[in-house]
Amino acid sequence: MSLYGMMRTGVSGMQGQASKLATVADNIANSATTGYKKLGVEFSTLVVNNLPNSHNSGGIITNVRQHISQQGVMQFTNSGLDLAVDGGGFFVVKDDNGSSFMTRAGSFVPDEEGRLVNSAGYYLAGYSYDNGDPAVTANSLDGTEIVRLDNTEMTATPSQFGNFRVNFPADEPASAAPLPSTNVAAAEFTHKSSVLAYDNLGGSQLLDVYMTKTAANTWEVAVFDQAQAAPGTNFPYGAGPLATQTVTFDGTTGQPNGATTIAVPVPDGQTLTFDMAGSTQLSADFTAYDVSVDGNAPSSVEELNIAADGTVYAQYENETLRPLFRVPLATVMSPDRLTSLSGNIFVANEDSGDVRLGFPGEDDLGGIVSGALESSNVDIAEELTKMIEGQRNYTANSKVFQTGSELMDVLLTLKR
Repeated sequence: MSLYGMMRTGVSGMQGQASKLATVADNIANSATTGYKKLGVEFSTLVVNNLPNSHNSGGIITNVRQHISQQGVMQFTNSGLDLAVDGGGFFVVKDDNGSSFMTRAGSFVPDEEGRLVNSAGYYLAGYSYDNGDPAVTANSLDGTEIVRLDNTEMTATPSQFGNFRVNFPADEPASAAPLPSTNVAAAEFTHKSSVLAYDNLGGSQLLDVYMTKTAANTWEVAVFDQAQAAPGTNFPYGAGPLATQTVTFDGTTGQPNGATTIAVPVPDGQTLTFDMAGSTQLSADFTAYDVSVDGNAPSSVEELNIAADGTVYAQYENETLRPLFRVPLATVMSPDRLTSLSGNIFVANEDSGDVRLGFPGEDDLGGIVSGALESSNVDIAEELTKMIEGQRNYTANSKVFQTGSELMDVLLTLKR
């Protein structure tokens, strides 16, 4: 047995345990760091060539691995801009130079320019809705841009689409009176409903919808501008109907069997397309069970909402939502082999595989949880146990080196 080999093995063991204690120190120090992934040390044997009747000690090979794929516990907060990934994937973030990185640290707040920045100074990146529904760049982080919240001014949206689904009473008799028109003061109609729509400037426009049964299974739907009605009455109106449509039904099933949409030009606004496809003609009372119109009055942004699919919405005072950005998630084939950099960020390398992007919920990517942060995956009790083990093993290896050194002194003394 080589005394030099014995001493070398002792040094190798001390170096390995020193690496282990260093990772324990990092883990304990970052146990409260959002999104931090613990470090671990793996040992393998180092064997040197041995003769048949003697043994040359080798040592250990130390490999430090970060447990990036192991998820930490979710901690819920009071801020909707705190984000966590529930499952696989990483947020894409950028630095001041525009370089892209990956992270699990989602404690974002707006800066003075409206950019969402985390505690390490990296900006959340995503795809803007300015040019329509965003599409992901599957193999690169560079197609993203910094999420900015400076385009959330007061806005008004004109009405363009609406649902008007009602039940037309099948037992209602047909009307023999003239249909609603501008010059009939006492026009008859079967049922009436009113709908609120919005013009180009967000002004309210009330529309009166008249439904008159003209024959078996046949109804005339006429829409008037309520502003043209006589004070305190329905008719006469100062102008004719904005739009009319004949709706017919199958007398057996009660389902529509003809045209089911009506295009209504909203005064000072856009053309509003009413969808009546879900209407019925059954032996029941007149019921308006799904009447809705899009658009909104002028409103300011009240708060920001981030959905599980990564869509960043501006929520206005009237509770309408407008999508601003969509946040993607990045992943690699081997997350535990990513290169870790200061600021709790990661970059891909040859061992981890190439970056792949997708929207939350797609393939093996997780979802985004708003109002939550992912805590570190460090277990303090486990780290303290490792510290004790490392300390004892370091001491034992130092004893091996010390013994080898003492035997070497004996050998040198014999020579003298």
